[in-house]
Amino acid sequence: MKSNTDIALLLVRVGLALVFIAHGWDKLSNMEGTVGFFSSIGLSAVWAYVIAYVELIGGISMLAGVFTGWAGVVLAATMVGAIGIVKISKGFIGGYEFDLMLFLSAIAISLAGPGIYTAKRLWKKA
Repeated sequence: MKSNTDIALLLVRVGLALVFIAHGWDKLSNMEGTVGFFSSIGLSAVWAYVIAYVELIGGISMLAGVFTGWAGVVLAATMVGAIGIVKISKGFIGGYEFDLMLFLSAIAISLAGPGIYTAKRLWKKA
């Protein structure tokens, strides 16, 4: 049965997906700059690649509605890192407020599940 809850879960998933796919793709498209930034905050190049792929693959997972439990936890962990390492010193407004919303949204999807609008459900109907 379709419900407003399923529509809400879809909207949150799509929003998360668009943000994480865009940021992951941006990092991968400019790895030299990404590695440079990660180096400037004391992280190795390995982390630049890990975070870029986590954001891209996690975003795709959210969009498709598959493995959302794991994707939500891993994406939330990246936001903990972003807040703790980069954003916390900037304060809430203009600092970590957006990352906090991404963190909370990822955890919410991880806990609630993807809802009924998923690629897996579409494949079963086909």
